[in-house]
Amino acid sequence: MMLTDYKIAILGGDARQLEVIRRLSEWDATLFLVGFDQLDHGFTGAKQLSIDEVEPEKLDAVILPVPGTNPKGVIETIFSNQSLTLTKEWLSETPEHCLVFTGITNSYLTQITQEANRTLVPLFDRDDVAIYNSIPTVEGTIMMAIQNTDFTIHSSDILVLGLGRVGMSVARSFYSLGANVKVGARKPEDLARIHEMGLESFNIHELKDHTHDCDMIINTIPAPIVSAAVIQNMPSHALIIDLASKPGGTDFRYAEKRGVKALLAPGLPGIVAPKTAGNILAKVITKILLKELGERSSF
Repeated sequence: MMLTDYKIAILGGDARQLEVIRRLSEWDATLFLVGFDQLDHGFTGAKQLSIDEVEPEKLDAVILPVPGTNPKGVIETIFSNQSLTLTKEWLSETPEHCLVFTGITNSYLTQITQEANRTLVPLFDRDDVAIYNSIPTVEGTIMMAIQNTDFTIHSSDILVLGLGRVGMSVARSFYSLGANVKVGARKPEDLARIHEMGLESFNIHELKDHTHDCDMIINTIPAPIVSAAVIQNMPSHALIIDLASKPGGTDFRYAEKRGVKALLAPGLPGIVAPKTAGNILAKVITKILLKELGERSSF
């Protein structure tokens, strides 16, 4: 089964979207690219259009960038200077079966898709995407740690906050590099899993009691967890790498005042390995589209 005659609009995005475009082109989809007018090459079977030139009533799917939209519906367009906004009115013109793909969602995007009665697919809510994506995230975190310290990861005292899909991969990888890793979590089952992994665990509510001798904090929790009280106890040479989605979970103002380097680093896969990150998204999107197409053709 191919995606022949399947019409897809790809609205904005970064280098990861280029891999999505290539993959969908291979599956013979008809693509309408919006926000890619500064690309120095074209794609077979793809048309570069403005948002006003797209005919939404003919679309089977809409693919947004990983960040989705901002709170006002504006879409990131790395390869264009044109402003691009997604509205409920535009979505409402698409067919009822049209799928809307995004990496992550927000209240605006969730609301307009619900009001337009369209199916929103937040890819990063899927375990497979998040786990695959944790691989380039970890590599990017290691790169940032090396670039922003004057000591080795080996034998460093590192606190990893959160044992989600990214936190688990980060903790395991830094431990493999010889770091002394402690992992902070809240749920009893997560604390048990940390112990099973052979790492030291602590309750996240006791974080400030563990920072006085740490060399690095790597946060994956999208909540204000690395507070001024936490940073106050840290050595001045310590580094904070915040992997949580914007605005992160760190008091960056106080960190700067205290002289502790703190880096907000969401979206690392798109920075350090856009080809791999794009392929991860492309494979999952293609799988979902083929399944949806098969279900439609069975009626």
